[in-house]
Amino acid sequence: MGDYPLHLVQAPIRHRASPVKAGLIGVVTLAMCLFLAGATPRPQARSAAFAIPGMTAIGSPPAGPSWAPAATTDHGLLSIATAEKQRFALHTAGGDVTFLPGINLGSTTPGHQPGELSITAGQYRTWFAAMGWLGLRVLRIYTIHPPAFYRELARYNLANPASPLYLMQGIYLPDESYVQKQNVYDPAVTKAFRAEIEDASRAVRGRLSREPLRGRASGVWDTDVTPWLAAWIIGVEFDPYAGSASDTRNAAAPAVRGKYFRSTAQASPTERWLAARMNELAGYEAAEGVSEPIAFVNWPTTDPLRHPDEPLAQEDLFNLDANHVRPTADWPAGTFASYHAYPYYPDFQRHEPALQRYVYEGRTDPYAGYLAALRDHHSDMPTLVTEFGIPSSIGSAHNSPLGRTQGDHSEREAMRIDAELLRLIKDQGLAGGFLFGWADEWFKFTWNTIEHQDAERRQLWHDPLTNEQNFGLIAMDAAGSPDAVPEYLLDDEHAWPAQRVIARVDESYVNLRVALGTPLPSALTLGFDVLPGVTGPPAPGTGDRESDAAFELDLVARTGQAYLRRELDPMPLDYAVPQSQRGPAPQGWRRFELVVNRDLTVPSTGEKLPAELQNAGDLRYGTPADDSRALWYRDGDSLVVRVPWAMLGFADPSKHRVGVPTQGKLELVVSPGVGVTVSATGTDQPTGHVTWTNWNRVYYQERLKQGADQFRDAALETTTE
Repeated sequence: MGDYPLHLVQAPIRHRASPVKAGLIGVVTLAMCLFLAGATPRPQARSAAFAIPGMTAIGSPPAGPSWAPAATTDHGLLSIATAEKQRFALHTAGGDVTFLPGINLGSTTPGHQPGELSITAGQYRTWFAAMGWLGLRVLRIYTIHPPAFYRELARYNLANPASPLYLMQGIYLPDESYVQKQNVYDPAVTKAFRAEIEDASRAVRGRLSREPLRGRASGVWDTDVTPWLAAWIIGVEFDPYAGSASDTRNAAAPAVRGKYFRSTAQASPTERWLAARMNELAGYEAAEGVSEPIAFVNWPTTDPLRHPDEPLAQEDLFNLDANHVRPTADWPAGTFASYHAYPYYPDFQRHEPALQRYVYEGRTDPYAGYLAALRDHHSDMPTLVTEFGIPSSIGSAHNSPLGRTQGDHSEREAMRIDAELLRLIKDQGLAGGFLFGWADEWFKFTWNTIEHQDAERRQLWHDPLTNEQNFGLIAMDAAGSPDAVPEYLLDDEHAWPAQRVIARVDESYVNLRVALGTPLPSALTLGFDVLPGVTGPPAPGTGDRESDAAFELDLVARTGQAYLRRELDPMPLDYAVPQSQRGPAPQGWRRFELVVNRDLTVPSTGEKLPAELQNAGDLRYGTPADDSRALWYRDGDSLVVRVPWAMLGFADPSKHRVGVPTQGKLELVVSPGVGVTVSATGTDQPTGHVTWTNWNRVYYQERLKQGADQFRDAALETTTE
């Protein structure tokens, strides 16, 4: 492990979502900063505790052979990368690079939906420098970014000629109505995609002007980044039902015999449609005298392999095969197979015998076996994993062999696994691994929390229970409004079990600091009342009948458990799990749990698999620096507690709205605030209500996640021949 710049142990800088200042990256300090560290001010100086110091600039890229482009010429076309047989070669001044460690970059920031493309020029500038320092050499984007992206990429590469960032440009379907229409050949879908392909070809060479239109970038593109354009990836993760129906509907679609790409005799209608789009893109590029590898997006749900042990029919219903779309001799850069492949989904990785027997690094490793199977299937083209990664979230959405679950990882653990997976991808003979993703994305949803949230305002708060919001190398930590001050709910040195309770909210948590009375209790319960007047059974460990949520904490064993009142338990919105399968809880209460797999049947064997749950309300003890998932710890005679909004039943804290499951649907009920009761040994101590102002603008802090140096080491190792 090398020496790391000084700024990586300093604090992050604060942002507001609109407008957002340029982001700088830190590593240790988490949201709440001085407040959680114990520097709680007296009332007359409350605001001083929340000042966030700035940081110095990011370090230089690591030294090594030159990555400056060294294009080759074939058929009169220049190529800085070529894909042939199972070899993807990036042609550089230091020699051909045959394994690419990369990163996926989204198009938005906290407080925004993805179509709002809210990243600023300053953020691009800082992020590119950070990517270079991390040893990342290829940047993949999914769609046309605003002009600032291309200007800043060129600026960075010209300033770092021996260590540029290469671009894999994606082209997204601007019209995804093929899913509803069950027809990718729909004229509107095809027309929109063809226009986007032409625009993308013009954007990368700085020859595009577009008027504002909802959901897409606009402006004037005036910067040519094609000297560093390594490849194209077009399309989306196809919906299997829509793809299957589209194939049936368009069985008579003609074969594609383009100048640059053709479909094989085995190609399905959808594969023919993709071949036509790839040929059109190649035509635009060839007219400019260049040739770059072109691929289409694929994922395990639509891979070309058969999976008879997959419990869910849709995961083996529809197939796309890159082998059926071939470049002609006039397209020297070739093609490759591009997969978004993760180690926890689909379930066939847990049940397929061949994958269960595959050995890597001295142990059975189904994910390594799956990637090897993809590599072997594509025997005459390179295979790249263009998305992989593990989220650093409290909540999980799926179990997996070898503990690579879809969530329930600390930042350090997630970074360790990401580094392990990058090395694994190279060791299996694949040509590249692109981590998903660069920054946490607040707008994201996942199957086992989507029904708990107000979809229209999900981007305005951050949920550590939703794994999809926590995939980034860069944390986007909720900071709360700089105008907010801590609330003193209680301040009485003679009170017991608590003498003082101070609260502050941010976009992720209700943050509490509880100064305990004498004698110190060995256990206590924090009761939370979000819907006053709604009575229920006593909260665990209390006589309080007004609580809707509770944290039961054992200060000696350093264990804790979160509960919700039965009427607020959101799990029935996801899946009907029998109470006998739920974890233990007092009468009328439910442990805060997430369903991570429905009950299923393995079709090849008939084996019945019960539903699987995660005890997401298992309250880890420790500071955020100890474990990013930790929610409480002792600081002298005080407790510092972070309470995720979801554990209080909120569906949209930005508008005070609690989600109440009602006849299978989520009803949104406005809460006046969060009443807090501290209970110990039969004494219930109401302390007051946490209040806040509704928000439409978010504030956040960018921070390099703990353990990111592990991924940096792996990225550098995989490019050392």
